[in-house]
Amino acid sequence: MTDGDRTSRRKIEQLHISMREDVEVDAAGFADLRFVHVALPEIAKEEIDLSTSFLGFSFNYPIMIASMTGGHPETKRINAVLAEAAERLGIGIGVGSQRAALEDTGHEDSFRVVRDMAPDSFIYANLGAPQLLEYGVAGVERVIEMIDADAVAIHLNFLQEAIQPEGNVDARGCLAAIKELCSAIKEPVIVKETGAGISYGVARRLVDAGVAAIDVGGFGGTSLAVAELHRARAEGDALSEHLGELFGRDWGISTVESIVECSALPIPVIATGGIRTGIDIAKSIALGADICSAALPFLKVVMHDLNAERVITKIEELMEELRVAMFLTGCSRVAELKDAELVVTGNTREIMEQRGFLGRIRLKNRV
Repeated sequence: MTDGDRTSRRKIEQLHISMREDVEVDAAGFADLRFVHVALPEIAKEEIDLSTSFLGFSFNYPIMIASMTGGHPETKRINAVLAEAAERLGIGIGVGSQRAALEDTGHEDSFRVVRDMAPDSFIYANLGAPQLLEYGVAGVERVIEMIDADAVAIHLNFLQEAIQPEGNVDARGCLAAIKELCSAIKEPVIVKETGAGISYGVARRLVDAGVAAIDVGGFGGTSLAVAELHRARAEGDALSEHLGELFGRDWGISTVESIVECSALPIPVIATGGIRTGIDIAKSIALGADICSAALPFLKVVMHDLNAERVITKIEELMEELRVAMFLTGCSRVAELKDAELVVTGNTREIMEQRGFLGRIRLKNRV
Protein backbone atom coordinates (compact mmCIF):
# COMPACT_ATOMS: atom_id res chain seq x y z
CA MET A 1 0.00 0.00 0.00
CA THR A 2 1.37 3.42 -0.99
CA ASP A 3 1.54 6.47 1.30
CA GLY A 4 -1.28 7.98 -0.72
CA ASP A 5 -3.43 4.88 -0.24
CA ARG A 6 -2.81 4.85 3.52
CA THR A 7 -3.63 8.54 3.86
CA SER A 8 -6.76 8.17 1.75
CA ARG A 9 -7.97 5.20 3.77
CA ARG A 10 -7.41 7.11 7.01
CA LYS A 11 -9.51 9.99 5.66
CA ILE A 12 -12.57 7.87 5.02
CA GLU A 13 -12.11 5.93 8.26
CA GLN A 14 -12.14 9.18 10.24
CA LEU A 15 -15.38 10.26 8.56
CA HIS A 16 -17.13 6.99 9.29
CA ILE A 17 -15.86 6.96 12.88
CA SER A 18 -17.16 10.51 13.38
CA MET A 19 -20.60 9.39 12.27
CA ARG A 20 -20.63 6.10 14.17
CA GLU A 21 -18.93 6.93 17.45
CA ASP A 22 -19.09 9.68 20.06
CA VAL A 23 -16.00 11.73 19.21
CA GLU A 24 -17.10 14.96 20.90
CA VAL A 25 -15.65 16.31 24.12
CA ASP A 26 -17.77 18.70 26.18
CA ALA A 27 -14.94 20.99 27.20
CA ALA A 28 -15.17 24.10 25.01
CA GLY A 29 -16.04 26.30 28.02
CA PHE A 30 -19.14 28.01 26.64
CA ALA A 31 -21.25 26.74 29.54
CA ASP A 32 -19.14 28.89 31.89
CA LEU A 33 -20.16 32.06 30.04
CA ARG A 34 -23.41 33.97 30.27
CA PHE A 35 -24.38 37.22 28.59
CA VAL A 36 -25.79 40.03 30.67
CA HIS A 37 -29.34 40.28 29.34
CA VAL A 38 -30.30 43.70 27.96
CA ALA A 39 -33.96 44.18 28.85
CA LEU A 40 -34.17 47.35 26.73
CA PRO A 41 -32.17 46.55 23.58
CA GLU A 42 -33.45 49.64 21.68
CA ILE A 43 -32.91 47.97 18.28
CA ALA A 44 -35.15 46.23 15.75
CA LYS A 45 -34.41 42.54 15.35
CA GLU A 46 -35.16 42.58 11.63
CA GLU A 47 -32.51 45.27 11.09
CA ILE A 48 -29.67 43.27 12.67
CA ASP A 49 -26.78 42.95 10.21
CA LEU A 50 -24.91 39.62 10.35
CA SER A 51 -22.41 40.47 7.61
CA THR A 52 -18.74 40.57 8.48
CA SER A 53 -15.31 40.61 6.91
CA PHE A 54 -12.24 38.45 7.37
CA LEU A 55 -8.82 38.92 5.78
CA GLY A 56 -10.33 41.52 3.48
CA PHE A 57 -13.11 39.22 2.24
CA SER A 58 -16.81 39.86 2.83
CA PHE A 59 -19.12 37.24 4.34
CA ASN A 60 -22.88 37.34 4.73
CA TYR A 61 -22.57 35.59 8.08
CA PRO A 62 -19.74 35.27 10.66
CA ILE A 63 -19.39 31.52 10.10
CA MET A 64 -17.27 29.29 7.88
CA ILE A 65 -17.57 25.62 7.08
CA ALA A 66 -14.39 24.34 8.67
CA SER A 67 -11.95 22.13 6.84
CA MET A 68 -12.96 18.52 7.23
CA THR A 69 -12.54 16.22 4.25
CA GLY A 70 -11.20 15.30 0.84
CA GLY A 71 -8.59 12.83 -0.35
CA HIS A 72 -10.86 9.82 -0.97
CA PRO A 73 -13.31 9.17 -3.84
CA GLU A 74 -16.26 9.07 -1.43
CA THR A 75 -15.45 12.56 -0.15
CA LYS A 76 -15.87 14.34 -3.49
CA ARG A 77 -19.65 14.49 -3.29
CA ILE A 78 -19.49 15.59 0.37
CA ASN A 79 -17.20 18.49 -0.53
CA ALA A 80 -19.40 19.38 -3.48
CA VAL A 81 -22.50 19.68 -1.28
CA LEU A 82 -20.72 21.69 1.40
CA ALA A 83 -19.23 24.02 -1.20
CA GLU A 84 -22.62 24.56 -2.84
CA ALA A 85 -24.04 25.56 0.54
CA ALA A 86 -21.16 27.96 1.18
CA GLU A 87 -21.59 29.58 -2.24
CA ARG A 88 -25.32 30.06 -1.86
CA LEU A 89 -25.01 31.50 1.64
CA GLY A 90 -22.04 33.76 0.90
CA ILE A 91 -19.74 32.27 3.54
CA GLY A 92 -16.25 30.76 3.54
CA ILE A 93 -15.15 27.13 3.48
CA GLY A 94 -11.97 25.18 4.01
CA VAL A 95 -10.94 21.81 2.62
CA GLY A 96 -9.47 18.95 4.60
CA SER A 97 -5.76 18.22 4.58
CA GLN A 98 -4.52 18.00 1.00
CA ARG A 99 -1.71 15.64 1.93
CA ALA A 100 -3.42 12.77 0.11
CA ALA A 101 -3.44 14.77 -3.13
CA LEU A 102 0.26 15.54 -2.83
CA GLU A 103 0.98 11.85 -2.32
CA ASP A 104 -1.36 10.78 -5.15
CA THR A 105 -2.58 13.27 -7.76
CA GLY A 106 -5.56 11.00 -8.37
CA HIS A 107 -7.14 12.49 -5.25
CA GLU A 108 -6.94 16.10 -6.44
CA ASP A 109 -10.46 16.09 -7.87
CA SER A 110 -11.99 15.53 -4.41
CA PHE A 111 -10.58 18.93 -3.47
CA ARG A 112 -10.97 20.77 -6.79
CA VAL A 113 -14.71 20.23 -6.66
CA VAL A 114 -14.92 22.82 -3.87
CA ARG A 115 -13.83 25.65 -6.18
CA ASP A 116 -15.94 24.23 -8.99
CA MET A 117 -19.05 24.46 -6.81
CA ALA A 118 -18.11 27.70 -5.04
CA PRO A 119 -16.49 29.94 -7.67
CA ASP A 120 -17.05 33.16 -5.72
CA SER A 121 -16.52 31.95 -2.14
CA PHE A 122 -13.57 32.44 0.17
CA ILE A 123 -11.80 29.07 0.19
CA TYR A 124 -8.71 28.12 2.11
CA ALA A 125 -6.31 25.32 1.29
CA ASN A 126 -4.99 23.07 4.04
CA LEU A 127 -1.76 21.24 4.79
CA GLY A 128 -0.22 19.95 8.00
CA ALA A 129 2.94 21.39 9.54
CA PRO A 130 4.82 18.07 9.03
CA GLN A 131 3.88 18.16 5.34
CA LEU A 132 5.07 21.77 5.12
CA LEU A 133 8.45 20.51 6.31
CA GLU A 134 8.35 17.66 3.81
CA TYR A 135 7.07 19.46 0.71
CA GLY A 136 8.20 23.01 1.44
CA VAL A 137 6.86 26.19 -0.12
CA ALA A 138 6.47 24.46 -3.49
CA GLY A 139 4.09 21.94 -1.94
CA VAL A 140 1.97 24.68 -0.42
CA GLU A 141 1.83 26.48 -3.74
CA ARG A 142 0.57 23.25 -5.30
CA VAL A 143 -2.30 22.87 -2.83
CA ILE A 144 -3.24 26.54 -3.26
CA GLU A 145 -3.26 26.23 -7.05
CA MET A 146 -5.21 22.97 -6.83
CA ILE A 147 -8.33 24.79 -5.60
CA ASP A 148 -7.50 28.38 -6.54
CA ALA A 149 -7.45 29.11 -2.80
CA ASP A 150 -7.70 32.57 -1.28
CA ALA A 151 -5.60 31.56 1.73
CA VAL A 152 -3.85 28.51 3.14
CA ALA A 153 -4.16 26.96 6.58
CA ILE A 154 -1.21 25.15 8.08
CA HIS A 155 -2.70 22.84 10.65
CA LEU A 156 -1.08 21.72 13.89
CA ASN A 157 -2.23 18.24 14.85
CA PHE A 158 0.60 16.91 16.98
CA LEU A 159 -1.77 15.55 19.60
CA GLN A 160 -3.37 13.37 16.95
CA GLU A 161 0.03 12.46 15.50
CA ALA A 162 1.23 11.37 18.95
CA ILE A 163 -1.68 8.93 19.23
CA GLN A 164 -1.20 7.38 15.80
CA PRO A 165 1.37 4.57 15.67
CA GLU A 166 2.36 5.91 12.24
CA GLY A 167 2.17 9.55 13.37
CA ASN A 168 4.81 12.18 12.61
CA VAL A 169 6.14 13.29 16.00
CA ASP A 170 9.17 15.28 14.89
CA ALA A 171 8.05 18.89 15.29
CA ARG A 172 11.50 20.45 14.90
CA GLY A 173 11.70 23.32 12.44
CA CYS A 174 7.96 23.91 12.01
CA LEU A 175 8.01 27.53 13.18
CA ALA A 176 10.91 28.40 10.88
CA ALA A 177 9.10 26.73 7.98
CA ILE A 178 5.93 28.72 8.72
CA LYS A 179 7.96 31.94 8.83
CA GLU A 180 9.58 31.12 5.50
CA LEU A 181 6.18 30.36 3.98
CA CYS A 182 4.66 33.64 5.18
CA SER A 183 7.39 35.60 3.42
CA ALA A 184 7.37 33.47 0.26
CA ILE A 185 3.72 33.46 -0.84
CA LYS A 186 1.23 36.23 -1.50
CA GLU A 187 -1.78 34.40 -0.04
CA PRO A 188 -2.56 34.84 3.68
CA VAL A 189 -1.29 32.06 5.92
CA ILE A 190 -3.63 30.85 8.66
CA VAL A 191 -2.30 28.57 11.37
CA LYS A 192 -4.95 26.33 12.89
CA GLU A 193 -4.99 23.84 15.71
CA THR A 194 -7.17 20.76 15.35
CA GLY A 195 -8.65 20.27 18.79
CA ALA A 196 -6.08 21.11 21.46
CA GLY A 197 -6.10 24.93 21.35
CA ILE A 198 -3.41 27.59 20.99
CA SER A 199 -1.94 29.50 23.91
CA TYR A 200 -0.86 33.12 24.03
CA GLY A 201 2.82 32.08 23.95
CA VAL A 202 2.43 30.04 20.77
CA ALA A 203 0.21 32.70 19.20
CA ARG A 204 2.86 35.32 19.95
CA ARG A 205 5.47 33.29 18.07
CA LEU A 206 3.11 32.79 15.15
CA VAL A 207 2.39 36.51 14.93
CA ASP A 208 6.13 37.21 14.95
CA ALA A 209 6.51 34.65 12.14
CA GLY A 210 4.08 36.65 10.01
CA VAL A 211 0.89 34.57 9.97
CA ALA A 212 -2.22 36.43 8.85
CA ALA A 213 -4.71 34.75 11.21
CA ILE A 214 -5.03 32.09 13.88
CA ASP A 215 -7.72 29.41 14.09
CA VAL A 216 -7.72 28.37 17.75
CA GLY A 217 -9.09 24.86 17.11
CA GLY A 218 -9.80 24.57 20.81
CA PHE A 219 -10.35 21.61 23.10
CA GLY A 220 -14.07 20.96 23.00
CA GLY A 221 -16.22 19.58 20.23
CA THR A 222 -14.73 16.99 17.89
CA SER A 223 -11.60 15.28 19.20
CA LEU A 224 -9.48 13.72 16.48
CA ALA A 225 -7.53 11.99 19.22
CA VAL A 226 -10.73 10.27 20.36
CA ALA A 227 -11.39 9.31 16.74
CA GLU A 228 -7.93 7.77 16.69
CA LEU A 229 -8.71 5.61 19.71
CA HIS A 230 -11.64 4.09 17.84
CA ARG A 231 -9.44 3.43 14.82
CA ALA A 232 -6.84 1.85 17.10
CA ARG A 233 -9.49 -0.30 18.75
CA ALA A 234 -10.64 -1.61 15.37
CA GLU A 235 -7.04 -2.50 14.51
CA GLY A 236 -6.35 -4.14 17.87
CA ASP A 237 -3.73 -1.56 18.87
CA ALA A 238 -4.20 -1.47 22.65
CA LEU A 239 -1.50 1.13 23.35
CA SER A 240 -2.78 3.66 20.82
CA GLU A 241 -6.32 3.09 22.08
CA HIS A 242 -5.18 3.81 25.63
CA LEU A 243 -3.33 6.97 24.58
CA GLY A 244 -6.34 8.19 22.62
CA GLU A 245 -8.64 7.68 25.60
CA LEU A 246 -6.26 9.39 28.02
CA PHE A 247 -5.19 12.39 25.94
CA GLY A 248 -8.24 12.73 23.71
CA ARG A 249 -10.59 13.40 26.60
CA ASP A 250 -8.30 15.29 28.96
CA TRP A 251 -5.70 17.32 27.09
CA GLY A 252 -5.83 20.77 25.59
CA ILE A 253 -6.73 24.41 25.97
CA SER A 254 -10.47 25.00 25.82
CA THR A 255 -11.90 26.95 22.92
CA VAL A 256 -12.99 29.77 25.23
CA GLU A 257 -9.58 30.08 26.88
CA SER A 258 -7.80 29.93 23.55
CA ILE A 259 -9.97 32.65 22.01
CA VAL A 260 -9.16 35.00 24.87
CA GLU A 261 -5.43 34.30 24.80
CA CYS A 262 -5.07 34.54 21.01
CA SER A 263 -7.23 37.66 20.73
CA ALA A 264 -4.83 39.44 23.06
CA LEU A 265 -2.64 39.83 19.96
CA PRO A 266 -3.25 42.11 16.94
CA ILE A 267 -4.32 39.36 14.56
CA PRO A 268 -7.69 38.02 13.33
CA VAL A 269 -8.94 34.99 15.25
CA ILE A 270 -11.16 32.15 14.04
CA ALA A 271 -13.08 30.37 16.81
CA THR A 272 -13.33 26.65 16.15
CA GLY A 273 -13.96 23.83 18.59
CA GLY A 274 -17.40 22.97 19.91
CA ILE A 275 -19.31 25.72 18.10
CA ARG A 276 -22.78 24.20 18.16
CA THR A 277 -25.26 27.10 18.55
CA GLY A 278 -25.68 30.71 17.58
CA ILE A 279 -25.13 31.59 21.24
CA ASP A 280 -21.70 29.91 21.03
CA ILE A 281 -20.94 32.11 18.02
CA ALA A 282 -22.06 35.23 19.88
CA LYS A 283 -19.96 34.32 22.92
CA SER A 284 -16.91 33.64 20.76
CA ILE A 285 -17.11 37.04 19.12
CA ALA A 286 -17.74 38.73 22.48
CA LEU A 287 -14.54 37.08 23.72
CA GLY A 288 -12.53 38.49 20.81
CA ALA A 289 -12.94 36.15 17.84
CA ASP A 290 -13.55 37.72 14.44
CA ILE A 291 -15.34 34.78 12.85
CA CYS A 292 -16.31 31.22 13.78
CA SER A 293 -16.21 27.87 12.05
CA ALA A 294 -17.57 24.40 12.60
CA ALA A 295 -17.32 21.02 10.92
CA LEU A 296 -19.11 18.14 12.65
CA PRO A 297 -22.62 19.69 12.77
CA PHE A 298 -22.55 20.16 8.99
CA LEU A 299 -20.83 16.84 8.33
CA LYS A 300 -23.57 14.99 10.21
CA VAL A 301 -26.18 16.68 8.06
CA VAL A 302 -24.46 15.95 4.76
CA MET A 303 -23.53 12.36 5.64
CA HIS A 304 -27.19 11.72 6.44
CA ASP A 305 -28.44 13.34 3.26
CA LEU A 306 -26.22 14.59 0.42
CA ASN A 307 -28.34 17.69 -0.05
CA ALA A 308 -27.11 21.27 0.11
CA GLU A 309 -30.56 22.45 1.22
CA ARG A 310 -30.17 20.55 4.50
CA VAL A 311 -26.80 22.18 5.18
CA ILE A 312 -28.21 25.60 4.33
CA THR A 313 -31.14 25.04 6.69
CA LYS A 314 -28.74 24.10 9.51
CA ILE A 315 -26.59 27.18 8.99
CA GLU A 316 -29.61 29.47 8.73
CA GLU A 317 -30.86 28.01 12.03
CA LEU A 318 -27.54 28.89 13.65
CA MET A 319 -27.75 32.39 12.24
CA GLU A 320 -31.26 32.90 13.58
CA GLU A 321 -29.99 31.83 17.01
CA LEU A 322 -27.18 34.36 16.65
CA ARG A 323 -29.64 37.05 15.59
CA VAL A 324 -31.75 36.46 18.71
CA ALA A 325 -28.65 36.57 20.92
CA MET A 326 -27.62 39.86 19.33
CA PHE A 327 -31.10 41.31 19.79
CA LEU A 328 -31.10 40.40 23.48
CA THR A 329 -27.69 42.01 23.98
CA GLY A 330 -28.61 45.17 22.05
CA CYS A 331 -26.16 44.52 19.22
CA SER A 332 -27.24 45.52 15.73
CA ARG A 333 -23.92 44.57 14.07
CA VAL A 334 -21.56 41.65 14.64
CA ALA A 335 -18.68 43.90 15.74
CA GLU A 336 -20.83 45.31 18.55
CA LEU A 337 -20.78 41.91 20.25
CA LYS A 338 -17.21 42.67 21.31
CA ASP A 339 -18.69 45.22 23.74
CA ALA A 340 -21.40 42.90 25.08
CA GLU A 341 -21.10 42.06 28.77
CA LEU A 342 -20.34 38.54 29.89
CA VAL A 343 -20.36 36.76 33.22
CA VAL A 344 -17.59 34.16 33.54
CA THR A 345 -17.86 31.36 36.08
CA GLY A 346 -16.49 27.94 36.98
CA ASN A 347 -13.22 26.42 35.79
CA THR A 348 -12.96 28.90 32.95
CA ARG A 349 -12.87 31.82 35.37
CA GLU A 350 -10.31 30.10 37.57
CA ILE A 351 -8.03 29.32 34.64
CA MET A 352 -8.31 32.83 33.18
CA GLU A 353 -7.51 34.37 36.55
CA GLN A 354 -4.51 32.11 36.96
CA ARG A 355 -3.31 32.86 33.44
CA GLY A 356 -3.90 36.59 33.86
CA PHE A 357 -6.43 36.99 31.05
CA LEU A 358 -9.70 37.53 32.93
CA GLY A 359 -9.35 41.30 32.75
CA ARG A 360 -9.57 41.21 28.96
CA ILE A 361 -13.25 40.29 29.13
CA ARG A 362 -15.91 42.96 29.59
CA LEU A 363 -17.76 41.36 32.47
CA LYS A 364 -19.71 41.91 35.61
CA ASN A 365 -17.84 40.81 38.69
CA ARG A 366 -20.98 39.70 40.48
CA VAL A 367 -20.56 35.93 40.35
